[in-house]
Amino acid sequence: MYRCHKTNLSEMPLTAQFYRREVNAVGTTADRETGQTPGERVILHVDMDGFFASVEALSHPETEGKPMAVAGDPENRRGIILAKNPLAKKAGVKTAEPIWQALRKCPGLILLPPHHDLYARYCEKANEIYGRFTDRVERAGIDESYLDITGTPKLREHGGDGGQVADEIRAAVRDELRLTVSVGVSFCKVFAKLGSDLNKPDGTSVITRANYAQRLYPLPVRAMMFVGGATEKALARLGVGTVGQLAALGEETLTAVLGKHGALLYRYVHGLDDEPVLRAEEQEDIKSVGNGMTFRRDLVSRADVSLGLRMLSETVGYRLRKHGKRCGGVQVAIKDPALKVIDRQVQLAQPTNLAKTIHETALSIVERSWPAGKPIRLLTVTAIHLTDERDGGQLSLFHNTADTAKQEALERSLDALKEKFGKSVVKPASVLKNDLGIEE
Repeated sequence: MYRCHKTNLSEMPLTAQFYRREVNAVGTTADRETGQTPGERVILHVDMDGFFASVEALSHPETEGKPMAVAGDPENRRGIILAKNPLAKKAGVKTAEPIWQALRKCPGLILLPPHHDLYARYCEKANEIYGRFTDRVERAGIDESYLDITGTPKLREHGGDGGQVADEIRAAVRDELRLTVSVGVSFCKVFAKLGSDLNKPDGTSVITRANYAQRLYPLPVRAMMFVGGATEKALARLGVGTVGQLAALGEETLTAVLGKHGALLYRYVHGLDDEPVLRAEEQEDIKSVGNGMTFRRDLVSRADVSLGLRMLSETVGYRLRKHGKRCGGVQVAIKDPALKVIDRQVQLAQPTNLAKTIHETALSIVERSWPAGKPIRLLTVTAIHLTDERDGGQLSLFHNTADTAKQEALERSLDALKEKFGKSVVKPASVLKNDLGIEE
């Protein structure tokens, strides 16, 4: 079951309402609370509006003025909605809901298949535009990037007003790509990301030290980065439902309840995030991506092993896609109750970052390498021989089979949900009430 929230700003207290709005130089609405503290970082989070659907609309002018959605399997009633345009959203269509349900709400809904190679090309073009404003551009996903414009000529040209630089970026993307972006401007990455959601679509929001409590604290706590379903429930037990109520908790309380994650949230909610925006050459080129777990009890049955490998593989696939990588091989480490460990690996015929493929490969490795029924204490799944997902193999992967393309569309749509609502937002039914120590 997917869970999404919608923030209705019109129903928030006055302290949460947008500051005075005015029409800017490019003819769209932007928040005009300006004036960053001199000498402070100026960070932008640029988020492309309705990216998949907007890109598809460029190739399908016949959808103008009609409700349209990008779907994992538009040829039949199976699959889910991956993205939708504003008219489909107005009709009640939601991302990640089943296609049949969307069609019931909106019988005239136009369904288009995803084209991830096309989205990747537009992502490249957008980041080329961002690179004209600063050399510190860090991709946070296929449709979003962080920019550090501190001390740049563009910022000086606009008198230190990051909001005006954001408006210029929005205008460039609109003019050159015929797409719109929303931009959050702040002194840290976390607040910039929150800001980019405040004035969608095609808007600029400036979050300063003077206004961040007024602008952000009335928001639902789920709006905070890394507040997923499990964290939201734990906070709800403390009476926390908004970002401001989270901020009111002491660091000791948050750490006691959530451990290191609580200490991180304390820093985030108080604007203490000092994580830098990295240049491309500063971003580490990872060599492998792995995930392992010692289970609460030994795995004996095939169902146990498959479940354990599935959850590990989903994490590995998610991390590969987040880093823009594919793996050319899969390695599995198996440890028995006597702490004896074996490692086995296989090469893949085609590089992948799909959890489904990684899981199937890992399961076949275990079945070939480990006697059926022999207890397993620990499993580790590692993706090896990594390549950039934009290098060569992408087209051959997408054109391999329709099933592969549909699976990638599904997994990337789930990635988007996890990024927005936390990693626990989607779990397979087989995980419910398990006794292996796998979190539900």
